[in-house]
Amino acid sequence: MGNDYKTGVSLLKQGQAPGNMDILNEVSVGIRPFVGFLKEKYLQEYISNGGSKIKFVTGRAGSGKTHFLQFLSGEAESAGFKAVGFSAKDVWLHDFKSIYLEILGRCDLAGCIKRCAGQVVKELGYCESDIPEGMSFADYLSGIGELDALTKKEIRNQLQKMFLKNPLMDSNFAIACSLLAGGALGHPALESQNREQLMLWLFGNKDVALPAIRRLGLAPSRITRYNARHMLRSLAELHSLAGCPGILITIDNVDILAYSSSMDTIRYTKMKRTDAYESIRELIDEIDTLRNIMFVFSFDRRLIDDELAGLKSYYALWARIQNEIVSGNFNQFTDIIDMDVLGKRIYTREAIVEMSERLAGVIGTASSGARGISAEKAEEMISLSHFTGTSLPRQVVKEVLADD
Repeated sequence: MGNDYKTGVSLLKQGQAPGNMDILNEVSVGIRPFVGFLKEKYLQEYISNGGSKIKFVTGRAGSGKTHFLQFLSGEAESAGFKAVGFSAKDVWLHDFKSIYLEILGRCDLAGCIKRCAGQVVKELGYCESDIPEGMSFADYLSGIGELDALTKKEIRNQLQKMFLKNPLMDSNFAIACSLLAGGALGHPALESQNREQLMLWLFGNKDVALPAIRRLGLAPSRITRYNARHMLRSLAELHSLAGCPGILITIDNVDILAYSSSMDTIRYTKMKRTDAYESIRELIDEIDTLRNIMFVFSFDRRLIDDELAGLKSYYALWARIQNEIVSGNFNQFTDIIDMDVLGKRIYTREAIVEMSERLAGVIGTASSGARGISAEKAEEMISLSHFTGTSLPRQVVKEVLADD
């Protein structure tokens, strides 16, 4: 979502999602009510109250899957959520540790711990704004003569309540966060070398010496594919403690599991593909053990249709989602969001004309040849959409740029 405006326009001209929220807000026509529904009913009413959910997005190439993910992520961020998005072309899906570490790397772990430390300051009846910049809470208390034994004990009690006695946190994750938050507060003191070791362990660095971790009170274990989901639950809880209502995770291009081109750098063998399907299956089965988190996986519809390499080739996963694909009518609560079915509902003649005008306006900032389309042309595009392999959104972009 960090692309600048000019880059976003360039991506639009190539038929790709812009990755810029200003542009997305300008050109998104039709899907806005549905994204608003997801934002209200799922994110704000369900996920923020401790719920968890997995949804899937499918459709033909150019049907707007990536655009939808980016727009949903932007709306989630506007509601205070942490939105993490990446492509399955860049991150291995057969090992959940890779997924977890990618999510962790895109979150502000240090910032969350600092905000948790701020909660401790508040619980003790003090105001963070009163603490001079660069000074720890403990030093501030010492300076005003209030860092006594009882206050130190209360700081430790608050950290213990927040982390160590929290049933939603992995014990090692909780200990690490407690020590880091204590270091941020200035009590219990944490040496810089120990802080570095804790951060390296949290980020799955294999060079961390387990004896060093043991000396800090952690069990001598590493983050693996087997405990990564528990670590993700801990990360979501840390965000909740820091005042964040939840985490939205979007994973695009999941069809890379079964299909690849000469331009792709990642290849999935049959064994790795099976492991990836199993990893998603395990996530579905364990999603209720997570809190304040939502996953959205996106893939080309051929991943559904292909019985040899697609989802149907791994029955344990297919059995958990197949009942969702039963109707040509679009259900807003569906766990399989079919962009082709949704498109038939939202891309009316009026919507297509408006979309073309908005696209022309945005693309026109860098291309004087961009133009909108007429109502008659929009009607023709709709009538022919059932017989062409190109989705309506992509057809609109091509038509807007026809004279460029």
